[in-house]
Amino acid sequence: MVLNNKPILSFINHKSVLIGISLLSCFEVISQEPVLPIKPDETEITDKLENIAENTDAVLDYSELIEDLKYYKQYPLNLNYATQEDLEKLFFLNEIQIFNLLSYRENYGLFVSIFELQAIEGFDKETINLILPFVKIAREKEKMPVNLKRLVRDSRNEFILRYQQVVEQQKGFRSLDDSTLLENPNAAYLGSKQKLYFRYGYSYFNKIRWGITAEKDAGEVFLKNQVNDSIQSLLGNKLKNGFDFTSIHFSVRDMGILKAFTIGDFQLQFGQGLTMWSSLAFGKSADATNIKRFAGGVRPYTSSDENRYFRGAAATIGSKNIEISAFFSSRKIDASVEKADSVSGNERYAQTLQESGLHRTMNELLKKDAINLILYGGNVTYKNKRLKLGVTGYYSKFDIPFTAGTALYEKFDFTGFENMNGGIDYSYLLRKVNIFGEVAVSKNGSWAQLHGLTASLHPRVFVTLLYRNYQKDYQNFFSNAFAEGSSSVNEKGFYTGFRVLLHSKWTLYGYVDQFNFPWIKYRVAQPSQGNEFLTQLDYQLSEKVKFYLRFKQKNKQISQSSTEGYLAPLVSTRRNNLRINIWYLVSPSIALSNRLEYLTYRQGEGFQGNGFLIYQDVKWTNPPEKLSLFFRYALFDTDSYDERIYAYENDVLYAFSVPAYYNKGTRVVLLLNFKPSRKIGIWLRYSLTKFRNQQSIGSGLDEIDGNHKSEVKAQVIIKL
Repeated sequence: MVLNNKPILSFINHKSVLIGISLLSCFEVISQEPVLPIKPDETEITDKLENIAENTDAVLDYSELIEDLKYYKQYPLNLNYATQEDLEKLFFLNEIQIFNLLSYRENYGLFVSIFELQAIEGFDKETINLILPFVKIAREKEKMPVNLKRLVRDSRNEFILRYQQVVEQQKGFRSLDDSTLLENPNAAYLGSKQKLYFRYGYSYFNKIRWGITAEKDAGEVFLKNQVNDSIQSLLGNKLKNGFDFTSIHFSVRDMGILKAFTIGDFQLQFGQGLTMWSSLAFGKSADATNIKRFAGGVRPYTSSDENRYFRGAAATIGSKNIEISAFFSSRKIDASVEKADSVSGNERYAQTLQESGLHRTMNELLKKDAINLILYGGNVTYKNKRLKLGVTGYYSKFDIPFTAGTALYEKFDFTGFENMNGGIDYSYLLRKVNIFGEVAVSKNGSWAQLHGLTASLHPRVFVTLLYRNYQKDYQNFFSNAFAEGSSSVNEKGFYTGFRVLLHSKWTLYGYVDQFNFPWIKYRVAQPSQGNEFLTQLDYQLSEKVKFYLRFKQKNKQISQSSTEGYLAPLVSTRRNNLRINIWYLVSPSIALSNRLEYLTYRQGEGFQGNGFLIYQDVKWTNPPEKLSLFFRYALFDTDSYDERIYAYENDVLYAFSVPAYYNKGTRVVLLLNFKPSRKIGIWLRYSLTKFRNQQSIGSGLDEIDGNHKSEVKAQVIIKL
């Protein structure tokens, strides 16, 4: 009876042909990948991290950015039952590719083989290789019932303990007698040299999670009885025993209509980040077309970053098309607080938030938890196959008012006790074009807007366009949208990105970004403008050899050094980066990576300086993967800090290192990973930077008397 059904026969024949073609065309590409003992090249991820590091001097915890990938690495996503939200967490895919995958599955039924991906429009060789470590094909949907037996048997408990220390003596850790320290309590760090990190996490797949994260930075106090009694009395309750930062959360997901619930510390991501996006986010990179944000909504907080989170409770309930989120937070934040110039002298004002998370000296400790922030609000999102509409609004109130600084560039900064923010975001898929955007407004009536589109002009050609306009007086502490600057304010710009599959082994990427700043900025005394463009050519000779050539140029204006204040003329600067990178497998156990990067910097009409970085990476892994070794030897030579070059380095699991290479010297990194059993992992890391032209390293209390700086790091992970 079934065999006489022509539509069914047609479907079976059609799918068989697709699978056959896919098997023939990509067998060499994909079949070898799952059995390679060495991890595949991770250029796509590391490049995004390098771009974040280039735009900030802060030491960031990037673990939250790849948290979903870490989960899918252990529990691969079953493409036969993956939802749109599941696929969005694979940030290698765009809206069009996700829609095409879901449509293919709807039209032709469950996937039979991973090789079928080759038959889906938009899934080229490179895209498939990127997602392959994180997905699988299984006919049966895995059941995850919530009962006591399964919660114990199938749960995962993970303990992480990390130790880190600079070996050389830094100025802040020199011994001072009590009288000297009392006269100048900020002349030394109050705590020990060690940086300590602890994390415990329980998870039942991705449905139930709870855990604790704790960190003590180098120089922070762990045992307060080691601090002078007089200083203890001055600091009062600012000084405590134990870790300086502690975060706790409990979270559940996908329990019927309860889509997400977190109590404790959490993050919020809605829309494109203009109204509410409390976490880090990827920006410009060589992956030029994937700049649209996929918001995660309510998420538990597991990072050690001491600023980008809320403390309270948040929940999302929803049906097939509607989701409603509500959140409440009350927590103390670091700030610089001063007494007002008033008769009573009791009124206080906050001037700036302190976002370093460091509490090593008396001054830093006095700024700790100086202000309390209460925030509450919600989001309503409607979505179907092609359309997504969201509305977000929230109210925030500080217990101490803010006052603007006296500098002209601070004229439009937030002042007062309270703020309100609201926004509307949208995304619509029209055939092969995805349009998206967000419009947001703050209490003072100022707004910010972002609109973009991604189009598949051809199965081999993707294009992205994005326009942004953020007013100079838009006020939002929790906005983190696509921008050239460090915040979503005082910026207009137009971005164009493209990806072209020239051949099965050649891919061309690129973007051009034109931007201007309507109001003055710090160290830029007039409205300014600039542009940036990048082009990159990737060549994949085989699964064992990958190569890319990149050229990047950034032009910006800065104030010329003079005594003319806000009348100082602007001067154009230009940074040119040329990079050659190659990754290749020498054997199933050995992977090598080489990079050569050359940079030039011009200011005005004159040549300012140049620099280069060259490194050799070697990674060895024994076949059972119980032991691995990473080694880097780097040479760098730059004329100044202006010519610094950033490069990602392998680090212990869940930690990240993206240092800036500058001045003249060498750097060596050695990382050993030993797994004595399936449940225990041990990491040991040593790094040494030696400068040829310096007699001291660093500044202030971090200064080292000498020309070399080394650091040791050790980590143990226990999984039960």
